[in-house]
Amino acid sequence: MKKLFGTDGMRGEAGRFPLDPQTMFITGSSLARRLAAKNARPPRVVIGRDTRESGAWIEKAFVEGARAAGATCESAGVITTPGVAFLTRALPADAGVVISASHNPYHDNGIKIFAPDGRKLDDATERLIEADIYDASSHEEAETTSDNSISGAREVTDDERASELRARYLDYLAQEAAESLRLEGLHLVLDCANGAASALAPALFERLGARVEAINDAPDGRNINLDCGSLHMEELQRRVVERRADLGVAFDGDADRALFVDARGQLVDGDATLWVMAQMLDARGELADRSVVSTVMSNVGLEVALRTRGIRLLRTDVGDKYVLEELLRTGAPVGGEQSGHIIFPRASLAGDGMLTTILLLGALSESGRALHELTEGFVRYPQVLINVRVREKRPFEEVPAIARAARETESALGDEGRLLLRYSGTEPLARVMIEGQQQDEIDRLAHTLAAVIREHLGAS
Repeated sequence: MKKLFGTDGMRGEAGRFPLDPQTMFITGSSLARRLAAKNARPPRVVIGRDTRESGAWIEKAFVEGARAAGATCESAGVITTPGVAFLTRALPADAGVVISASHNPYHDNGIKIFAPDGRKLDDATERLIEADIYDASSHEEAETTSDNSISGAREVTDDERASELRARYLDYLAQEAAESLRLEGLHLVLDCANGAASALAPALFERLGARVEAINDAPDGRNINLDCGSLHMEELQRRVVERRADLGVAFDGDADRALFVDARGQLVDGDATLWVMAQMLDARGELADRSVVSTVMSNVGLEVALRTRGIRLLRTDVGDKYVLEELLRTGAPVGGEQSGHIIFPRASLAGDGMLTTILLLGALSESGRALHELTEGFVRYPQVLINVRVREKRPFEEVPAIARAARETESALGDEGRLLLRYSGTEPLARVMIEGQQQDEIDRLAHTLAAVIREHLGAS
């Protein structure tokens, strides 16, 4: 049985299995039945979506399935992924469902399911839902389309109730998360990616007193993430400089991540954001265990910068799921990814781009300094990545020549560089990634190690 749920839910092309109406109906029914069996009562589900044109009919199909199995469903309409995670805790609901494919183009969509504590649904329940899908479906990988017979979600979305739910989320951000933060005199440019933040983010930051210019805030169902948002920062960088703004913020389609632009037009990515937040928490005495969590993809420059302050960087596999697990295991107060997906577990167990922005602005206000000043001390190191096509994926440590070459490379890099040696999860490739202070040195080391791998494991 093919696994349908990945580390970030179920995702694919809208209209094709498993993102087709029939499978979404089955998914809704399965979730409702599994929750009812677990809780011995009819479940309550809250659901939201981003701005993709397929979102309404996918939501309708899912809700019809869930209701047919006895669930009570409430729709928040277009809302961010972390907004649904918040509502799942706050209502409370037995599950929160998000219809979104995050930063993917409009023709993709997906489904993420949150448990009542705001975490992603547990693996065991996901496997049961997958089994139900395959048991009920006779069209594995068959193509279906989202025709007009199931388009339009008005009959499953009560607009007045949806507005109340979105307002509750904004009240939480403006009153609890922001606390006493006031942004009068601050000029912000917000790139909403034509996604779920398009109406919410400008309303939030205007409410906090900022002068807000929003761009890419006119979703039409197909322009989500299109040459905008956190994957395409150029327009925001240009606009911040032209308008002499204090700060730019770029969200992705479901606003679970945020990247920033300082007043000089320089990109501040997730690594730099972690550096800023770590300094603030450290100054407050709130950096538990003197640790920050990130993934193996974070630049070694972050690790070096944190080390100068006596702070450890704990690395995990790629994925916010693994970052959250390490945060909860260690008690560290902040973690995230280079992509701008930052988690503050004391506030939320989901990454939240608007919450991250509030807390970053709080750090600026508290310090009285500009963003470019707070990022000083973090220097992004040069990086080189070489892919080697291999005939087999033997553990590197089981090949003596490769293990020896890897140890020699790490020794040459010392504490001022990093080697990441791994296999691709989807292709017959070994990936050699090296970061260090000197580009020519890391190029030489990477090519030397790649040659050893090619000699012993290379495809003919």
